[in-house]
Amino acid sequence: MIKDLNISDIFLRIRQRKPVIHHLTNWVTIYDCANIVKCIGGSPIMAHAPEEVAEIVNIASSLVLNIGTLTIDFVESMKIATRAANLRKIPVILDPCGAGATGLRDRKSLELIDFFYVDIIKGNSSEIAKIAGEDVKTKGVDAGEVKKDMLSIARKLAKNKQCTVVVTGKEDIVSDGNSTYIVKNGDEMLTHVVGTGCMVNSVIGTFAAVENNLCFAAVSALVCFGISAEIAAKISKGPGSFKTNLFDCLFSLDSKTIEKMVNIEKINE
Repeated sequence: MIKDLNISDIFLRIRQRKPVIHHLTNWVTIYDCANIVKCIGGSPIMAHAPEEVAEIVNIASSLVLNIGTLTIDFVESMKIATRAANLRKIPVILDPCGAGATGLRDRKSLELIDFFYVDIIKGNSSEIAKIAGEDVKTKGVDAGEVKKDMLSIARKLAKNKQCTVVVTGKEDIVSDGNSTYIVKNGDEMLTHVVGTGCMVNSVIGTFAAVENNLCFAAVSALVCFGISAEIAAKISKGPGSFKTNLFDCLFSLDSKTIEKMVNIEKINE
């Protein structure tokens, strides 16, 4: 176990505090994101109207953003919410979904990152590489090929933006520029269900709501989500039953199972 990282303790804090997690997220997966937060023990709010987003931030413990179903107006609401979150000093978690696919997605992601403070940036390898300034392309919701070292890219982006960066994949990378971790929990079945990346963004936002060390929060979220996926895959016949079982397994997850199945590695700088 990593020194000072008590995943079970962070997980139990969510169940005790039931933090409100404000989402401006992908319309394709919004229902699943709300449900996954509820399964962990959080309280999701999916408000997007510019007239109320700042008020909702005032009762939230973190703000989750996802540009998957991008419109100009939607990003303007995100900016209002992010400004309010920065003033309140609650964590902002951004999924630049599809960055690298179109110029609009690239510009709007960078507007959020460059003009406001985003605490955690989470994406697949090509999304993160594009945000970091690399010449890559994203294939819809799937990562494009990135030939460069993602560990180095994640560290550099985290240092440049003074944030925590999460790169999802077969093994997940988490770095705040000083500490870097590899999370090896998870199952290949996650790649067969649309929205698992969006869901894990919401899970990270829920953990960040109760843990000040955002690198620890992201690692813990990925571990708990990944363990639940491993258990769900063993009892599922395909993507449909897997998705349902994923919700159930996360809801039923306990400290003993976390401590038995956690699979992470700290990378020496």
